[in-house]
Amino acid sequence: MRGQTPPFLADVAPGEALLFLSAHLDDAVLSCGGLMAHLADRHPLVVVTVFSEAGDPPHTRAARTFLRQCGADDAASLFAARRAEDRAVLDGLGARTVHLGEVDALFRRRDVPAALDRAGRAVPELVHRYPTYRFDIALGRVSGGDGALVDAVTPRVRALADEAGARTVFCPVGVGRHVDHLLTRRVGEALGLRVIHYSDFPYDLTHATDPAFLAAHGATRRSFADGTADRERLVRGYATQVDALFGDGTVPATPEVYYAAGAR
Repeated sequence: MRGQTPPFLADVAPGEALLFLSAHLDDAVLSCGGLMAHLADRHPLVVVTVFSEAGDPPHTRAARTFLRQCGADDAASLFAARRAEDRAVLDGLGARTVHLGEVDALFRRRDVPAALDRAGRAVPELVHRYPTYRFDIALGRVSGGDGALVDAVTPRVRALADEAGARTVFCPVGVGRHVDHLLTRRVGEALGLRVIHYSDFPYDLTHATDPAFLAAHGATRRSFADGTADRERLVRGYATQVDALFGDGTVPATPEVYYAAGAR
């Protein structure tokens, strides 16, 4: 048995399931891996990844850059490897792993007329919902077309929470403004459960949390510093991502940060 339950989870009953929402196939562990390891022997953990698939080529320049950073020849093989990594890491914690199969923002296409679709074969940016990373995905400009995605995903996640008996959901607070993280946050907040937001690591090494968002939610900052070694061990299980995320090979041993209404 590990140390004491963090104060912000003091009202969670022993043996009660906890739901973690992850935008991508590593985000929950990157941001919450230490806490998850700390809780795994006393609470069933359910980790649901929303965006766990790539799309078919031709890809945008941003997507091709990502594939090169990961040392991947093609998106389908990379995402198959990422799903396998995620299952292996979370199986090691005894967590239930669910991949919802939505397409990552780098690969999400728009519904377009046939003529534009043909043009998109030469210029893929014309037919993708987020043509660039820097000016679209990373600026938090959520496409209106993704509203239907949230509406479709939310009841699926709610059914998983009901099945597990989870009354608390961890979801991203949206540090860094990545559109997939913001969409995942929307899903978490629409479930009707108690929401604990986690700080998006490693975005939070270079970006600040939106104080207006925290104030609007009455969220108090809490840190969890007891699991840095566990988090690093788990993060290194995502071999396709570690080098791209941490170019010098060092996973910073920073405390995990959470935001919860009424947290002590």
